[in-house]
Amino acid sequence: MRFTPVLFRHAEMLVSELLRSSFPADAVVSRYFRDHRELGHADRGVIAEAVYSVLRHRRSLIARCFDETSARRLLLADLACVQGLNRRELEPLLTQPDGKWLAEAKALKLEDQSPAVRAEMPDWLYDALLTQFEPGELEKLAKALNQPAPLDLRVNPIKADREDVFAKLLASGVAAEACRYSPLGIRLSGKPSLARHPLFLDGSVEVQDEGSQLLGFLLQPKRGEMVADFCAGAGGKTLLLGALMRSQGRLYAFDVAEKRLAKLKPRLARSGLSNVHPARIESENDVKIKRLAGKLDRVLVDAPCSGLGTLRRNPDLKWRQTPESVAELVVKQGAILEAASGMVKKGGRLVYATCSLLRAENDDIVSAFLDRHADFAVLPAADVLSKQGIHLDGVGERMQLLPHLHQTDGFFAVAMERQ
Repeated sequence: MRFTPVLFRHAEMLVSELLRSSFPADAVVSRYFRDHRELGHADRGVIAEAVYSVLRHRRSLIARCFDETSARRLLLADLACVQGLNRRELEPLLTQPDGKWLAEAKALKLEDQSPAVRAEMPDWLYDALLTQFEPGELEKLAKALNQPAPLDLRVNPIKADREDVFAKLLASGVAAEACRYSPLGIRLSGKPSLARHPLFLDGSVEVQDEGSQLLGFLLQPKRGEMVADFCAGAGGKTLLLGALMRSQGRLYAFDVAEKRLAKLKPRLARSGLSNVHPARIESENDVKIKRLAGKLDRVLVDAPCSGLGTLRRNPDLKWRQTPESVAELVVKQGAILEAASGMVKKGGRLVYATCSLLRAENDDIVSAFLDRHADFAVLPAADVLSKQGIHLDGVGERMQLLPHLHQTDGFFAVAMERQ
Protein backbone atom coordinates (compact mmCIF):
# COMPACT_ATOMS: atom_id res chain seq x y z
CA MET A 1 0.00 0.00 0.00
CA ARG A 2 1.34 3.42 -1.00
CA PHE A 3 2.36 5.86 1.76
CA THR A 4 0.24 8.87 0.80
CA PRO A 5 0.70 12.42 2.18
CA VAL A 6 -2.48 11.94 4.27
CA LEU A 7 -1.14 8.73 5.87
CA PHE A 8 2.24 10.37 6.38
CA ARG A 9 0.62 13.28 8.20
CA HIS A 10 -1.21 10.90 10.55
CA ALA A 11 1.99 8.92 11.18
CA GLU A 12 3.92 12.14 11.83
CA MET A 13 1.35 13.34 14.38
CA LEU A 14 1.40 9.94 16.09
CA VAL A 15 5.21 9.82 16.27
CA SER A 16 5.21 13.35 17.68
CA GLU A 17 2.70 12.32 20.34
CA LEU A 18 4.70 9.22 21.25
CA LEU A 19 7.91 11.21 21.65
CA ARG A 20 6.18 13.45 24.20
CA SER A 21 4.10 10.82 26.00
CA SER A 22 5.00 8.85 29.13
CA PHE A 23 2.25 6.30 28.42
CA PRO A 24 2.84 2.90 26.75
CA ALA A 25 2.99 3.12 22.96
CA ASP A 26 0.18 0.62 22.38
CA ALA A 27 -2.18 2.72 24.52
CA VAL A 28 -1.24 5.94 22.68
CA VAL A 29 -1.66 4.30 19.27
CA SER A 30 -5.02 2.76 20.22
CA ARG A 31 -6.33 6.08 21.49
CA TYR A 32 -5.17 7.87 18.33
CA PHE A 33 -7.01 5.39 16.11
CA ARG A 34 -10.16 5.69 18.26
CA ASP A 35 -10.00 9.45 17.73
CA HIS A 36 -9.54 9.03 13.95
CA ARG A 37 -12.20 6.54 12.94
CA GLU A 38 -11.99 7.75 9.35
CA LEU A 39 -8.88 5.58 9.00
CA GLY A 40 -9.63 2.13 7.62
CA HIS A 41 -8.08 -1.15 8.77
CA ALA A 42 -5.42 -1.12 6.02
CA ASP A 43 -4.57 2.55 6.69
CA ARG A 44 -4.09 1.84 10.37
CA GLY A 45 -1.81 -1.08 9.57
CA VAL A 46 0.44 1.08 7.38
CA ILE A 47 0.61 3.87 9.97
CA ALA A 48 1.23 1.54 12.91
CA GLU A 49 4.00 -0.32 11.05
CA ALA A 50 5.81 2.95 10.30
CA VAL A 51 5.38 4.32 13.83
CA TYR A 52 6.64 1.15 15.51
CA SER A 53 9.57 1.02 13.09
CA VAL A 54 10.56 4.53 14.24
CA LEU A 55 10.42 3.36 17.88
CA ARG A 56 12.53 0.28 17.10
CA HIS A 57 15.21 2.19 15.17
CA ARG A 58 15.06 5.50 17.00
CA ARG A 59 18.73 5.45 18.03
CA SER A 60 20.14 5.10 14.52
CA LEU A 61 17.44 7.38 13.06
CA ILE A 62 18.54 10.17 15.41
CA ALA A 63 22.08 9.72 14.09
CA ARG A 64 20.74 10.02 10.53
CA CYS A 65 18.75 13.15 11.37
CA PHE A 66 21.89 15.03 12.43
CA ASP A 67 20.88 18.36 14.01
CA GLU A 68 17.08 18.16 13.59
CA THR A 69 15.31 15.19 15.21
CA SER A 70 11.71 16.18 14.52
CA ALA A 71 9.00 13.54 14.18
CA ARG A 72 8.86 14.34 10.46
CA ARG A 73 12.56 13.74 9.90
CA LEU A 74 12.59 10.57 11.99
CA LEU A 75 9.70 9.21 9.96
CA LEU A 76 11.24 10.15 6.60
CA ALA A 77 14.57 8.64 7.63
CA ASP A 78 12.83 5.43 8.62
CA LEU A 79 10.90 5.19 5.34
CA ALA A 80 14.04 5.81 3.31
CA CYS A 81 16.74 4.01 5.29
CA VAL A 82 14.91 1.22 7.15
CA GLN A 83 11.87 0.42 5.02
CA GLY A 84 13.73 1.13 1.79
CA LEU A 85 11.31 3.41 -0.07
CA ASN A 86 12.97 4.90 -3.15
CA ARG A 87 13.07 8.56 -4.18
CA ARG A 88 10.10 8.20 -6.53
CA GLU A 89 7.94 6.66 -3.76
CA LEU A 90 9.00 9.36 -1.30
CA GLU A 91 8.60 12.29 -3.72
CA PRO A 92 4.98 13.19 -2.73
CA LEU A 93 6.11 13.48 0.92
CA LEU A 94 9.19 15.67 0.43
CA THR A 95 9.76 19.42 0.46
CA GLN A 96 12.64 20.97 -1.47
CA PRO A 97 15.18 21.09 1.42
CA ASP A 98 14.62 17.40 2.18
CA GLY A 99 16.55 16.08 -0.80
CA LYS A 100 20.06 17.03 0.34
CA TRP A 101 19.53 15.94 3.96
CA LEU A 102 17.95 12.62 2.96
CA ALA A 103 20.86 11.82 0.66
CA GLU A 104 23.26 12.44 3.56
CA ALA A 105 21.08 10.37 5.89
CA LYS A 106 21.14 7.40 3.51
CA ALA A 107 24.92 7.78 3.06
CA LEU A 108 25.58 7.51 6.83
CA LYS A 109 27.41 4.26 7.58
CA LEU A 110 26.11 2.58 10.71
CA GLU A 111 29.35 0.61 11.07
CA ASP A 112 30.97 3.92 11.96
CA GLN A 113 28.54 4.42 14.84
CA SER A 114 28.87 3.04 18.39
CA PRO A 115 27.77 -0.57 19.13
CA ALA A 116 24.80 0.77 21.15
CA VAL A 117 23.61 2.82 18.16
CA ARG A 118 23.92 -0.21 15.88
CA ALA A 119 21.98 -2.27 18.41
CA GLU A 120 19.26 0.42 18.61
CA MET A 121 19.61 0.60 22.40
CA PRO A 122 20.32 3.28 24.98
CA ASP A 123 23.90 3.08 26.26
CA TRP A 124 22.94 1.89 29.74
CA LEU A 125 20.96 -1.09 28.39
CA TYR A 126 23.63 -2.10 25.89
CA ASP A 127 26.31 -1.92 28.61
CA ALA A 128 24.19 -4.03 31.00
CA LEU A 129 23.59 -6.73 28.39
CA LEU A 130 27.26 -6.72 27.39
CA THR A 131 28.06 -8.06 30.86
CA GLN A 132 25.79 -11.05 30.11
CA PHE A 133 26.39 -11.79 26.42
CA GLU A 134 29.42 -11.96 24.16
CA PRO A 135 29.44 -9.07 21.62
CA GLY A 136 28.59 -11.38 18.72
CA GLU A 137 25.64 -12.95 20.51
CA LEU A 138 24.43 -9.56 21.73
CA GLU A 139 24.43 -8.39 18.11
CA LYS A 140 22.19 -11.34 17.16
CA LEU A 141 19.92 -10.69 20.15
CA ALA A 142 19.59 -6.99 19.29
CA LYS A 143 18.76 -7.82 15.67
CA ALA A 144 16.01 -10.24 16.80
CA LEU A 145 14.61 -7.70 19.28
CA ASN A 146 14.28 -5.18 16.44
CA GLN A 147 12.06 -7.46 14.37
CA PRO A 148 8.25 -7.44 14.80
CA ALA A 149 6.99 -10.39 16.85
CA PRO A 150 4.88 -13.10 15.20
CA LEU A 151 1.29 -13.68 16.32
CA ASP A 152 0.98 -16.79 18.51
CA LEU A 153 -2.20 -18.48 19.69
CA ARG A 154 -2.74 -20.93 22.52
CA VAL A 155 -5.32 -23.65 22.10
CA ASN A 156 -7.72 -24.05 25.02
CA PRO A 157 -7.72 -27.84 25.65
CA ILE A 158 -11.03 -27.54 27.51
CA LYS A 159 -12.70 -26.53 24.24
CA ALA A 160 -10.59 -27.91 21.35
CA ASP A 161 -7.45 -29.75 20.30
CA ARG A 162 -4.69 -28.32 18.15
CA GLU A 163 -5.45 -30.37 15.03
CA ASP A 164 -9.10 -29.26 15.01
CA VAL A 165 -8.03 -25.63 15.41
CA PHE A 166 -5.55 -25.99 12.53
CA ALA A 167 -8.29 -27.32 10.28
CA LYS A 168 -10.69 -24.53 11.14
CA LEU A 169 -8.05 -21.83 10.71
CA LEU A 170 -7.09 -23.16 7.27
CA ALA A 171 -10.77 -23.42 6.27
CA SER A 172 -11.19 -19.73 7.13
CA GLY A 173 -8.13 -18.75 5.08
CA VAL A 174 -5.70 -18.26 7.99
CA ALA A 175 -2.27 -19.85 7.42
CA ALA A 176 -0.65 -21.30 10.56
CA GLU A 177 1.93 -23.76 11.84
CA ALA A 178 2.61 -25.52 15.13
CA CYS A 179 4.80 -23.64 17.57
CA ARG A 180 8.24 -25.15 18.01
CA TYR A 181 7.98 -25.92 21.73
CA SER A 182 4.53 -25.39 23.26
CA PRO A 183 2.18 -28.38 22.79
CA LEU A 184 -0.73 -25.93 22.69
CA GLY A 185 0.91 -23.23 20.56
CA ILE A 186 0.02 -22.13 17.03
CA ARG A 187 1.98 -19.49 15.09
CA LEU A 188 0.08 -17.55 12.46
CA SER A 189 1.42 -16.22 9.19
CA GLY A 190 1.03 -12.45 9.16
CA LYS A 191 -1.27 -10.56 11.52
CA PRO A 192 -4.87 -11.50 10.62
CA SER A 193 -7.65 -9.87 12.63
CA LEU A 194 -9.06 -12.48 15.03
CA ALA A 195 -11.46 -10.44 17.18
CA ARG A 196 -14.51 -11.81 15.31
CA HIS A 197 -13.13 -15.23 14.43
CA PRO A 198 -15.41 -18.05 15.72
CA LEU A 199 -12.45 -19.82 17.40
CA PHE A 200 -11.70 -16.68 19.41
CA LEU A 201 -15.33 -15.90 20.21
CA ASP A 202 -16.06 -19.40 21.54
CA GLY A 203 -12.88 -19.52 23.68
CA SER A 204 -11.10 -22.22 21.68
CA VAL A 205 -8.01 -20.02 21.30
CA GLU A 206 -6.36 -17.12 23.08
CA VAL A 207 -3.56 -14.85 21.86
CA GLN A 208 -0.43 -15.70 23.89
CA ASP A 209 3.27 -15.68 23.03
CA GLU A 210 4.81 -19.15 22.99
CA GLY A 211 7.31 -18.14 25.69
CA SER A 212 4.50 -17.10 28.01
CA GLN A 213 2.80 -20.46 27.40
CA LEU A 214 5.91 -22.33 28.54
CA LEU A 215 5.69 -20.74 32.00
CA GLY A 216 2.48 -22.71 32.57
CA PHE A 217 4.20 -25.99 31.70
CA LEU A 218 7.08 -25.12 34.05
CA LEU A 219 4.59 -24.67 36.92
CA GLN A 220 2.82 -27.88 35.75
CA PRO A 221 -0.38 -27.63 37.83
CA LYS A 222 -2.44 -30.80 38.32
CA ARG A 223 -6.15 -31.53 38.64
CA GLY A 224 -7.57 -30.90 42.09
CA GLU A 225 -4.64 -28.82 43.37
CA MET A 226 -4.68 -25.41 45.02
CA VAL A 227 -2.75 -22.97 42.79
CA ALA A 228 -2.15 -19.22 42.61
CA ASP A 229 -1.17 -16.91 39.77
CA PHE A 230 0.27 -14.21 42.01
CA CYS A 231 0.56 -11.37 39.47
CA ALA A 232 -2.29 -12.42 37.19
CA GLY A 233 -2.80 -9.20 35.23
CA ALA A 234 -5.31 -9.74 32.43
CA GLY A 235 -5.12 -13.49 33.02
CA GLY A 236 -3.43 -14.99 29.97
CA LYS A 237 -1.37 -17.40 32.05
CA THR A 238 -4.22 -17.90 34.54
CA LEU A 239 -6.39 -19.34 31.77
CA LEU A 240 -3.63 -21.71 30.73
CA LEU A 241 -3.13 -22.91 34.32
CA GLY A 242 -6.87 -23.49 34.72
CA ALA A 243 -6.97 -25.49 31.49
CA LEU A 244 -3.97 -27.62 32.54
CA MET A 245 -5.90 -28.33 35.76
CA ARG A 246 -8.86 -29.41 33.59
CA SER A 247 -10.95 -26.88 35.53
CA GLN A 248 -10.62 -28.94 38.72
CA GLY A 249 -9.22 -27.72 42.03
CA ARG A 250 -8.93 -24.05 42.98
CA LEU A 251 -6.96 -21.40 41.09
CA TYR A 252 -6.52 -17.92 42.58
CA ALA A 253 -5.82 -15.01 40.22
CA PHE A 254 -4.30 -12.25 42.38
CA ASP A 255 -3.45 -8.74 41.22
CA VAL A 256 -3.30 -5.27 42.71
CA ALA A 257 -5.04 -3.64 39.71
CA GLU A 258 -8.82 -3.93 39.40
CA LYS A 259 -8.64 -2.79 35.76
CA ARG A 260 -6.35 -5.64 34.81
CA LEU A 261 -8.52 -8.21 36.56
CA ALA A 262 -11.60 -6.76 34.84
CA LYS A 263 -10.04 -7.72 31.50
CA LEU A 264 -9.90 -11.31 32.72
CA LYS A 265 -13.68 -11.60 33.18
CA PRO A 266 -14.78 -11.82 29.50
CA ARG A 267 -11.85 -14.12 28.72
CA LEU A 268 -12.80 -16.33 31.65
CA ALA A 269 -16.40 -16.47 30.45
CA ARG A 270 -15.26 -17.66 27.01
CA SER A 271 -12.80 -20.20 28.42
CA GLY A 272 -15.32 -22.59 30.00
CA LEU A 273 -13.28 -22.70 33.23
CA SER A 274 -15.04 -22.88 36.59
CA ASN A 275 -12.09 -23.17 38.98
CA VAL A 276 -10.67 -19.62 38.67
CA HIS A 277 -11.16 -17.16 41.53
CA PRO A 278 -9.99 -13.61 40.67
CA ALA A 279 -9.16 -11.47 43.70
CA ARG A 280 -7.77 -7.97 43.98
CA ILE A 281 -5.14 -7.51 46.68
CA GLU A 282 -3.85 -4.29 48.25
CA SER A 283 -0.22 -5.44 48.14
CA GLU A 284 1.88 -8.58 48.40
CA ASN A 285 1.21 -8.46 52.17
CA ASP A 286 -2.58 -8.51 51.84
CA VAL A 287 -4.48 -10.54 54.44
CA LYS A 288 -5.84 -12.76 51.63
CA ILE A 289 -2.26 -13.89 51.00
CA LYS A 290 -1.46 -14.47 54.67
CA ARG A 291 -4.55 -16.67 55.10
CA LEU A 292 -3.13 -19.06 52.50
CA ALA A 293 0.24 -19.50 54.24
CA GLY A 294 1.60 -22.99 53.60
CA LYS A 295 -1.57 -24.18 51.85
CA LEU A 296 -0.89 -24.03 48.09
CA ASP A 297 0.49 -26.76 45.87
CA ARG A 298 1.86 -24.37 43.25
CA VAL A 299 2.43 -20.62 42.95
CA LEU A 300 3.43 -18.70 39.82
CA VAL A 301 5.09 -15.31 40.32
CA ASP A 302 5.26 -13.59 36.94
CA ALA A 303 6.72 -10.50 38.56
CA PRO A 304 6.27 -6.89 37.43
CA CYS A 305 9.41 -6.14 35.46
CA SER A 306 11.03 -3.85 32.91
CA GLY A 307 9.53 -5.85 30.04
CA LEU A 308 12.80 -5.60 28.11
CA GLY A 309 12.32 -9.12 26.77
CA THR A 310 9.23 -7.95 24.89
CA LEU A 311 10.89 -5.24 22.78
CA ARG A 312 9.69 -6.94 19.58
CA ARG A 313 6.14 -5.88 20.54
CA ASN A 314 6.88 -3.00 22.90
CA PRO A 315 9.92 -1.18 21.44
CA ASP A 316 9.11 1.97 23.41
CA LEU A 317 10.13 0.24 26.65
CA LYS A 318 13.85 0.59 25.91
CA TRP A 319 13.39 4.36 25.82
CA ARG A 320 11.01 4.53 28.80
CA GLN A 321 12.95 2.35 31.23
CA THR A 322 16.03 3.65 33.05
CA PRO A 323 18.58 2.21 35.50
CA GLU A 324 16.60 3.97 38.25
CA SER A 325 13.27 2.42 37.24
CA VAL A 326 14.90 -1.02 37.08
CA ALA A 327 16.37 -0.52 40.57
CA GLU A 328 12.87 0.24 41.90
CA LEU A 329 11.49 -2.89 40.21
CA VAL A 330 14.21 -5.06 41.74
CA VAL A 331 13.12 -4.07 45.25
CA LYS A 332 9.49 -4.83 44.38
CA GLN A 333 10.38 -8.18 42.78
CA GLY A 334 12.23 -9.37 45.85
CA ALA A 335 9.35 -8.41 48.14
CA ILE A 336 6.74 -10.11 45.92
CA LEU A 337 8.73 -13.36 45.65
CA GLU A 338 9.22 -13.37 49.42
CA ALA A 339 5.49 -12.94 50.10
CA ALA A 340 4.38 -15.45 47.47
CA SER A 341 6.76 -18.13 48.76
CA GLY A 342 4.94 -18.16 52.08
CA MET A 343 1.86 -19.67 50.43
CA VAL A 344 3.74 -22.73 49.15
CA LYS A 345 3.23 -25.94 51.15
CA LYS A 346 6.02 -28.46 51.83
CA GLY A 347 6.64 -30.36 48.60
CA GLY A 348 4.95 -27.56 46.65
CA ARG A 349 6.34 -25.70 43.64
CA LEU A 350 7.18 -22.01 43.25
CA VAL A 351 8.00 -20.50 39.85
CA TYR A 352 9.55 -17.03 39.59
CA ALA A 353 9.42 -15.50 36.13
CA THR A 354 9.90 -12.20 34.29
CA CYS A 355 9.85 -11.02 30.69
CA SER A 356 13.13 -9.18 31.30
CA LEU A 357 16.61 -9.85 29.91
CA LEU A 358 18.47 -8.24 32.81
CA ARG A 359 20.35 -10.36 35.34
CA ALA A 360 19.41 -7.90 38.10
CA GLU A 361 15.72 -8.81 37.68
CA ASN A 362 16.33 -12.51 37.13
CA ASP A 363 19.25 -14.57 38.44
CA ASP A 364 20.12 -12.04 41.12
CA ILE A 365 16.58 -12.06 42.56
CA VAL A 366 16.41 -15.87 42.65
CA SER A 367 19.92 -16.30 44.04
CA ALA A 368 19.24 -13.82 46.85
CA PHE A 369 15.96 -15.63 47.64
CA LEU A 370 17.65 -19.05 47.76
CA ASP A 371 20.37 -17.65 50.04
CA ARG A 372 17.65 -16.66 52.51
CA HIS A 373 15.57 -19.85 52.14
CA ALA A 374 17.40 -23.13 52.59
CA ASP A 375 14.01 -24.89 52.46
CA PHE A 376 13.67 -24.15 48.71
CA ALA A 377 15.67 -25.96 46.03
CA VAL A 378 15.79 -25.41 42.27
CA LEU A 379 14.07 -27.95 40.02
CA PRO A 380 16.05 -28.03 36.75
CA ALA A 381 13.83 -26.46 34.10
CA ALA A 382 15.14 -28.77 31.36
CA ASP A 383 14.06 -31.84 33.39
CA VAL A 384 10.60 -30.47 34.24
CA LEU A 385 9.88 -29.60 30.60
CA SER A 386 11.45 -32.65 28.95
CA LYS A 387 9.16 -34.91 31.01
CA GLN A 388 6.29 -33.14 29.24
CA GLY A 389 7.85 -33.63 25.81
CA ILE A 390 9.20 -30.06 25.62
CA HIS A 391 12.88 -29.85 24.66
CA LEU A 392 14.33 -26.34 24.79
CA ASP A 393 17.67 -25.54 23.19
CA GLY A 394 20.25 -24.15 25.61
CA VAL A 395 18.05 -24.40 28.73
CA GLY A 396 19.36 -26.14 31.84
CA GLU A 397 18.63 -25.43 35.49
CA ARG A 398 17.06 -22.03 34.81
CA MET A 399 14.94 -21.20 31.78
CA GLN A 400 16.16 -18.26 29.68
CA LEU A 401 14.20 -17.80 26.45
CA LEU A 402 15.76 -15.51 23.85
CA PRO A 403 14.20 -14.32 20.59
CA HIS A 404 17.27 -15.06 18.46
CA LEU A 405 17.49 -18.64 19.78
CA HIS A 406 13.90 -19.63 20.50
CA GLN A 407 11.85 -17.19 18.37
CA THR A 408 9.84 -16.23 21.47
CA ASP A 409 9.81 -13.12 23.63
CA GLY A 410 12.66 -12.93 26.14
CA PHE A 411 11.57 -14.79 29.29
CA PHE A 412 13.35 -15.94 32.42
CA ALA A 413 11.95 -18.50 34.84
CA VAL A 414 13.10 -20.73 37.68
CA ALA A 415 11.10 -23.55 39.29
CA MET A 416 11.73 -24.20 42.97
CA GLU A 417 10.38 -26.84 45.35
CA ARG A 418 9.81 -26.39 49.06
CA GLN A 419 11.70 -29.18 50.77
